[in-house]
Amino acid sequence: MPPRKKQESSAPSTMKELKDTLWKAADRLRGSLSANQYKDVILGLVFLKYVSDAYDERREQIRAELAAEGMDDEQIADLIDDPEEYQGYGVFVVPERARWSYLARYAKGKPAIGDEPERTIGYLIDEAMSAVMTMNPALGGTLPRLYNKDNIDQRRLGELIDLFNSARFSRQGEHRARDLMGEVYEYFLGNFARAEGKRGGEFFTPPSVVKVIVEVLEPSRGRVYDPCCGSGGMFVQTEKFIYEHDGDPKDVAVYGQESIEETWRLARMNLAIHGIDNTRLGAVAGDTFARDQHPDVQMDYVMANPPFNLKVWTRREDDPRWVYGVPPANNANYAWIQHILSKLTPGGSAGVVMANGSMSSNSNGEGQIRARIVEADLVSCMVALPTQLFRSTGIPVCLWFFTRDKRAGKHGTVDRRGQVLFIDARELGYMVDRAERALSASEIVKVGDTYHAWRGTESAARKNLTYEDVSGFCKSVTLAEIKDADYALTPGRYVGATDSRDSDEEPMNEKVERLSKELLAAFDESSRLEAAVRKQIARLA
Repeated sequence: MPPRKKQESSAPSTMKELKDTLWKAADRLRGSLSANQYKDVILGLVFLKYVSDAYDERREQIRAELAAEGMDDEQIADLIDDPEEYQGYGVFVVPERARWSYLARYAKGKPAIGDEPERTIGYLIDEAMSAVMTMNPALGGTLPRLYNKDNIDQRRLGELIDLFNSARFSRQGEHRARDLMGEVYEYFLGNFARAEGKRGGEFFTPPSVVKVIVEVLEPSRGRVYDPCCGSGGMFVQTEKFIYEHDGDPKDVAVYGQESIEETWRLARMNLAIHGIDNTRLGAVAGDTFARDQHPDVQMDYVMANPPFNLKVWTRREDDPRWVYGVPPANNANYAWIQHILSKLTPGGSAGVVMANGSMSSNSNGEGQIRARIVEADLVSCMVALPTQLFRSTGIPVCLWFFTRDKRAGKHGTVDRRGQVLFIDARELGYMVDRAERALSASEIVKVGDTYHAWRGTESAARKNLTYEDVSGFCKSVTLAEIKDADYALTPGRYVGATDSRDSDEEPMNEKVERLSKELLAAFDESSRLEAAVRKQIARLA
């Protein structure tokens, strides 16, 4: 294949340039639209810009390849629009009037197309979205069509198109465009989640939390499922894990479901950007409890971040999924857990984000359900996470890991039947800013390595890892001990206090600097909250 042409006038944007440029675009609309509205507007345009750039670059590559074979312009014109020449390379087909160059031509003011005043730039963008979905059935029902509405300022929309012209997604280098676009998309999802506060948590799970789940489960092949998939972060992280470990993404099939239509569309766009087959997210958005859209499919891996302590949900007492007890009507935590368990193959495993209360609650029969699940020997590992990982909620969270088969075999050389690994990771993490904490890469690996050493997996063998209890961090506990603790699954109850000999591996100067920063950040946040309260009191006076 001939080398791709280099076009200096449209050199690929760096990650920082893309983020800065595209976030400025969000600012252009922030004053006139709600966070949820401008999220849809911006992410739709980001997607359209990406597919258009990818199409243009592939088109030039085809032209160069055909010219190198000695074809003349007429022959090239006959072949260059063949959809297979694009789709076979993971590129979406973009009709002429959906291409960015066409939209940019009419970005400022109404296009001079006949005497139809309704053809605003918003009208053209809506038409472009429809055209892309028509040419690419896998995107059907995915892209937003909201740009010609009365509450969208057409002048500002034209400015956005202009601004986006300075950003370019290049496909040069294997996976470059997809990785670049994927990172931009994740950056925007994170920022929009912060802007939307609590609602943002419905579509976005912090990447470090997702990475812990993936690091423990190592989903390298088989069916991967998320029953409340949000914007698809679990699937994206799975793909990254596979690439990092030299696997083949084609060995994994993703299945998902999402009840909120806007979020379901986000997931489909997100997966399309990452080159992941998104056709198994259901034909429409749908409630997992009301109707499982994958009823006859058993999953090798389930990864999920269900809504915490969901109080209103579709509940049937005779639901066959409630093998371990009927979940209470006012809290869906154990409904999610039992749905997930019902989907696992005999050798399947799962990782689930839950509110901390799920580990010890005895109200409304939850304690009895938990006891039955523990006695069925389905819980493999419990991880207590640090606070402030979720900007959208102050609820402390944990990770439940399940497995159908703890015997020595293909999932590990150590027989762990009748045992549960407890990891207390509450002291891990660093402050991203005053309100949000994240886990570092080494901390994520530490949690994963601890589990793999305990299980005796191939990963542990490659790294020569052996498991031992570490006071204050991890402990392997028998089901009899858990029963004596009334089936509470809180790691802190079992791992004990930190061994003083190992409690301060962090160098003193680094520890002082870290704690000082956290203390000053806490002071700043306290001052901000005080000022806000004073302002509200003054308004009421």
